[in-house]
Formats: sequence, C-alpha cells, structure tokens
Amino acid sequence: MADDDLRHYEWRVTGMDCGSCAAKVRGAVGRLPGVSDVDIALMAERLRLTLDEGETLPAQVETAVRAVGFGIAPKGAAPERPEGGFVLPNKAFPDMVQEDDVRDETAGPGGTSWYQTSKGRLVIGTGGLLAVAAASHLIMPTHVSKWAFILATLIGLAPITRRAVAMLRTGMPFTIEMLMTIAATGALVIGEAEEAALVVFLFAVGEMLEGLSANKAREGIRALSRLVPKVALLETGGRMREVPAQALRVGQTVLVRPGDRVPCDGEVIEGTSGVDESPVTGESVPRLKEPGTAVFAGSINTEAALRVRVTKAAQDNTIARIVRLVEEAESARAPTERFIDRFSRVYMPAVVGAAILVALVPPLAFGAAWQDWVYRALALLLIGCPCALVISVPASISSALSTGARQGLLMKGGAVIEAVARTTHVAFDKTGTLTQGRPRVTDVIALSGSEAELLARAAGVESGASHPLGRAICAMTEERGIDAAMTSAAKALPGKGAEAVIDGRAISVGSPRLAEERSAMTDAVRARVSALEAEGKTVVLVLDDTMPLGIIALRDEPRPDASWAVAELQRLGIEPVMLTGDNPRTAQAIAGQLGIGHQAGLMPEDKVAAIRDLTSDARVMMVGDGINDAPALAAAHVGVAMGSGTDVALETADAAILRDRVTDVPGTIRLARATMSNIRQNIVIALGLKMVFLLTTILGITGLWIAILADTGATVLVTLNALRLLFFRPDKENVATGHPDQEMFRADGTACEAEGIASRKAQNVV
Repeated sequence: MADDDLRHYEWRVTGMDCGSCAAKVRGAVGRLPGVSDVDIALMAERLRLTLDEGETLPAQVETAVRAVGFGIAPKGAAPERPEGGFVLPNKAFPDMVQEDDVRDETAGPGGTSWYQTSKGRLVIGTGGLLAVAAASHLIMPTHVSKWAFILATLIGLAPITRRAVAMLRTGMPFTIEMLMTIAATGALVIGEAEEAALVVFLFAVGEMLEGLSANKAREGIRALSRLVPKVALLETGGRMREVPAQALRVGQTVLVRPGDRVPCDGEVIEGTSGVDESPVTGESVPRLKEPGTAVFAGSINTEAALRVRVTKAAQDNTIARIVRLVEEAESARAPTERFIDRFSRVYMPAVVGAAILVALVPPLAFGAAWQDWVYRALALLLIGCPCALVISVPASISSALSTGARQGLLMKGGAVIEAVARTTHVAFDKTGTLTQGRPRVTDVIALSGSEAELLARAAGVESGASHPLGRAICAMTEERGIDAAMTSAAKALPGKGAEAVIDGRAISVGSPRLAEERSAMTDAVRARVSALEAEGKTVVLVLDDTMPLGIIALRDEPRPDASWAVAELQRLGIEPVMLTGDNPRTAQAIAGQLGIGHQAGLMPEDKVAAIRDLTSDARVMMVGDGINDAPALAAAHVGVAMGSGTDVALETADAAILRDRVTDVPGTIRLARATMSNIRQNIVIALGLKMVFLLTTILGITGLWIAILADTGATVLVTLNALRLLFFRPDKENVATGHPDQEMFRADGTACEAEGIASRKAQNVV
C-alpha cells in the first residue's frame, strides 16, 4: 500500500434512523478492500473513512452504501434521498450542505409531509392493502379472502426483502429486515396470513416513527446554526448593501441595527448597546457592548445600532465552532456505548439461535405441535433486533450535547459526559475562575524613591503582560498619568514574575518567593508583606537585583456566585478544592470566604502533581482558564475551560463553560448525571421490553404483532425518553436552593449590567 494512495473522505449518509442503520453502513463499507478508520456519526449523518485508492475508489464506497438502502453524497454536495428513508436538511452542519439543497421531511411550511416520503408511502400502501384484505374477509369466503392477505403481505414485504438480500450480500445476515422477511414468510407458510399482513404494516409504521423520532433528536443540533442570519448589511464606500452572511470576510464592516442578529464574530468599532448573547452562551441578561468589545455571531442587538468589524470568517465563528464540536463529540463514544455495541453483536445471533431451538426442540423431543412452536419461534425472531438497545446511548448523548450547547455548556462527547457524571472532586484555579480575574492595586509602598518612579519601573517590566497582576499594575500607572519606563531584554520568570533591563539595571517584579531566593527580604519588608497578605492581598516586590525598591499590593475579589457554586457542589456530594500559586495567607483569606479547601504557593508543575495525587483515589475535574492551567487541565480526568467563546475555551479542554460563570460547574455535573440516568432508563426500557416479550412469546402468550411492537415500540420509546433531555435545565434548582437570581450576574460573574442598560432605556437612550 503506497501512502500516496491513502486519502481521507467524508460523506453525508441519509436515511439512518437508529444504531442498527449505522452498523449496516459500517458493515457495507468496512468489507471493501483498502477501507480503514471508518467513523459513522448517526445524529450528524456523517461517514468518514480512510481509503486506499489503489484498491477501492470513492464511487465504490458510494455504491456499497446505496446497495443497502441509504442515500450518500460527498461533503458539501446536496444530500441524496435514500431508498425508503428520510432526507433531512443539514442545517446543523452548513459546511456540508447548503440549507436550500433539500427540504425537511417533517411536516411543516414548505417541507415534505411524512406521507410524501418513501417510508410514509410504505405505511399508506401496506395499510391500504391490509384494509382491503380485511374488507374482503367480511364479504368473501375465507379460502378466497386469505389470498388478499397473502397479496398484501407479499407486496408490503417486497422492499423489505430487497434490503435484506442486499445486506446479506455484504455479509450481514442478522438484520431486522432479514428477520422480518423470515418471520412474515414463515407466517404465510404456517397459514397465518392475516397476522403476517398485520406485522408488515406495523413494521412499516415503526420504521416511519423511528425516522420521525431520529429527526426530532437531530432538531436540537440543527437549530444551533439557524441562529446566524442569512444576510448582513455590509458597509462599502459609505453605503450599505445586503450580502450573504456566509460571504463576509475578515476586516469588513457591517451594520447591526436594533433587533437584528449579529451576522459574524467581530469587534464593535462604533456605537454602544446591550446585546443579548443568550442564543450563544445561554446568558439571559444583555451585555453592554461598546467600541473595542467583542460580539458573537447569532447574538441579538437589543438597543442601538452598532458598526462591527468582522474578525472571523463564517466557518470559524463561535456558532460554527460550537456546531463542529457537537458534531465531532459524537465520535467520542462513551464506555457504556462501546459496551452496548459489543453486547448487541452477540445479542441478535443468540436470539436467532434461541428461536431455532424453540422451533425444533419441543416438536422433536416432546412431540409438540410443529405449527405452534414454529409460530413462537417466528415471533421470537422479531425480538432479536437490538435497534432500541443500540440507539439508547447515542440518542441521550446527542440530546445532552444539544441542551448543553444551548446553555453554554460544552462537553466533547459521551466519554466526557460519563467522566463528568462520575466526578467526586472539583479542583479550581483561583485567579479568573473563583475570583473575578481583575485585581486592582490597593497599596503602593516605595522603599526607594517616589511612588511614581516605582510604578513607572513596574509598568515597564509588565508592559505587554498577559497575567492579571501585570495588567492591573499597568492600568494603575495609566490611571495616574505615569509613563511606563523604557525597557529591553524583557523576559518572564515562570511562576515567580517578570524581569527587564531599565537604564542598564536588571529590574524584576515578582513574588515574595523571588525576593527570598535573591536574599532581598529584610525583616522590615517581610513584616510589611505579611501584614498585607493577612488582609487577603497579593503582594509583589519591585527589585533592583537584590535591593527592594518597593511593594505593590493587589486584591482580586471572589466572584459573587463563587460561594454558591462551592456550596452547590458540596450539596451534590462533590468536594471542591482551590489550587493557586498565590501565597498561603491570601489563599486562606479567599478560601475562608468561599468555604473551600485549598493548596497555595503552587508552581505550574506543583498543580499537576496535586491533580495527580487527587486522581489516585478520586475522579477529578479541573476548572481553569484554559491557558495557564493547560497542564493541570490535561492531568485531570476532565479538564473544563472557562471563557466566553474563546478559541482556548472551545478547543483546549474536554469541556468548556462559555458563560464564564462558576455556577455552571455544578450545572454541567447535573446535566451529565441526568444524561447517565437517562441512558440507564433507556437500557432498562430496551432490555426490559425485550426480555418480557421474549418470555411471553416462548410461553405462547403473545404473538407476531406484539413481537414487532416490542421491537419498534421500544426504539420509539427510547428515542422519546432521550428527547426529554432537550428540555433539561441545568440551573433549574437555583430557586429551590436559595441561589440569588442568576440574572444578577454578568457572564464574568460581576454585578449585572442590567441596571445600566435599564437606566439608559429609562432615559430613552436607544
């Protein structure tokens, strides 16, 4: 095999309604030579694989999928209508197909109604034939009317048999179509034509209901991409013109009028307005947007016109990235799902074997009536399809991912959801996670020279700093109208501070630990530092080599919602702990306010060691900003990044909290636990119904038509139960637990901007 012949391909496969459908597609393409890394996403209707073109061409893959009754089209092309299946518009994944390429197969304005689909027509046809046969039974002799039932059975069974034969040729004998063909044909042979016709009709109804249920399950994901408007008002040469939002390019300027949805990720360059970001992050309170602030595609401008510069292309905006993450998450399968798949591959052959024994053993060993036991065996065959069991996990996972995305809670797949549900400890970074991340300078103590000189030197060293403490020092210097000193050879001192050359002298701004290492701590300085730290302040020292020039103290207050989030975690039986590089006194002051355990004075590698110690006997979630805490996030069982739609928050960790709100940490855990509970319910429904009807069938209590209801009915019930997660609210318990109204917080956890927005409305400043 030459590496040059290996290519990665992606298609959209339409008509997949349950886990067994995905297995059929996998079986059809997996047998082809040169095919590897087959990845099928049921809810996203996606097929990916690696292909050795020296052995198999892409057209042969498409032929193999069509042969088993599904539609297939390359990524980006219009979807293909499957034989006997539904075609759904791929609005959730706009990079795969344009929304006007195909209409929705569910009833609705401009869409194709259920009775116009292949499965709908099969229901109508088999139902009509069954009705005609039943009418003929009333007006004709029995020996004549039975042929009407036989004809109804054969006509209705024909498309099912064609698919069964096609899948048999691909090496898949154990499919529901094959079992259905054998059961209905066997019923005709033993003289049960009426029941055979009824079973074929019920099977068609079940197939249609499965399609409608699968469509509903996908609806939550498809709805995400509809948040972005189709058109934008582009400013060119001082004039406005409508253009497709998909065509916007980075650097262009658009006008967003009051009431309009923002068509792109961008930066406000003119105007001040409240913007409702709830469609993107779930944050219910409009956020103040003014020149220099970022806006998300899909958010709603509520007050005044804004001019926005496009900062990201349509395929890279926040909504598109969220949709891609939800789509990709389906490939990260939960351990439970992998176990169910392995079990289902054994389950169907086992039931078929049991059916053979039921048909043969009683008549041969005990002289029982052949017709009775063959009938029971045929009914048993219909219970052998594991559709409901296979879809029990992915249906719940997809609903949970959709719900989480709408609430600003992103979890990257079933494996992450299962890990979050099992969490026993949550480790928090302090700065920017439990605290507001915007420390302010509270004390400036010059030990040599003036305060202005001290701030000028400190700001020079911290110029361009990304650390909140450095930005706070620069901000204070600017507020006082002091120019930062000119520096050279600037460098960071990881975990300790920063250093630069000013007027030929090495000036550093760092922690007391750095001062101790350089023997710059006198007793007097140490006493002052201790007093400031006892007040819960973070202290940095400005050093000229080993000589202390001054002390700067800063304080970063806890987020208003942090203490409630900690209490809620404890109520859920989860132990929270704070990990910080800050000094023990400051950490103690913050931890005391929040009622949380803590470890202080940690270097980045110390945080990783602390996480590893915890993971030795606990299931640990690490919550941080996704940048400085990347090693610790990776070391935990689940890494959760907090950030309002940033690239880091969306792509670094296992999960992301877009609203940047600590209260969403227990909300994420509640959603994960609800999902796993839903999965367990689904497994009980699927296996429970199968086992009950397996037993009643063997005992002769139930027959063929009940058996087919046990199969298709269980699939529909499992899917509908999974859809309940679409209505789950992770924060629904806030009122019951006495949590202050969440609308009193910004997305960053500080006091809500609603008051400012309300006051402007009161003044008719819109």
